[in-house]
Amino acid sequence: MPSARCCLRQARPSSASARFRKNRACAIPARVREAGQVSKRVAILLSGGGSNMVRLVESMGQGHPARPVLVMSNDPKAGGLIKAADMGVPVASVDHKPFGKDRAAFEAQLIAHLDAAEPDILCLAGFMRILTPDFIRHFEGRMLNIHPSLLPKYKGLHTHERAIAAGDTEAGCSVHEVTAELDGGPILGQAQVPVLPDDTADTLAARVLVQEHRLYPEALRRFAAGDRSRFQL
Repeated sequence: MPSARCCLRQARPSSASARFRKNRACAIPARVREAGQVSKRVAILLSGGGSNMVRLVESMGQGHPARPVLVMSNDPKAGGLIKAADMGVPVASVDHKPFGKDRAAFEAQLIAHLDAAEPDILCLAGFMRILTPDFIRHFEGRMLNIHPSLLPKYKGLHTHERAIAAGDTEAGCSVHEVTAELDGGPILGQAQVPVLPDDTADTLAARVLVQEHRLYPEALRRFAAGDRSRFQL
């Protein structure tokens, strides 16, 4: 069994991100009863800087049907963990590297941390590890992902390059439920942007990201309220 680097810690301010705290200060909403229902508990998985995570946490304010209970990463040094901690959200990490190709053992550690947080909903927000069918079954019906294409087009990687190469005039992003089929679960919502004649993959990605930051919070709000109908921004 690999000696994985795992950690679970309560949020503590970090001097390394003072500028971020100044601009993004946010408190976790208290667990409240609204319309006779307890707010849904949300855990978020990420691998990098966590820009979508930030928008999700910021959106879960007063009157929202959900609240953040954990942000977790496969990279103990992920910038998103610092941002989440500075926003008052408990954070944890399980470094995937010591596990090598043993994805089942790595995911067992993830599941142990996640189950301890008792999430009703699990949001993937730039989590760059392919999940096994067993992990997906464990969270079946309560796991969401955001993907930078107008699904079912361009599942997988390099979505913006592929959209430009195909001569598409529109691109965008999709939030979908996670199933065993890669990027193939039921689509909950989408947002579109034009593909401009002089676009590069980077310029298109930047424009799509703006829409991701609008789309994911709205999809989570609807999903937490029990609305799984498809919508368009």
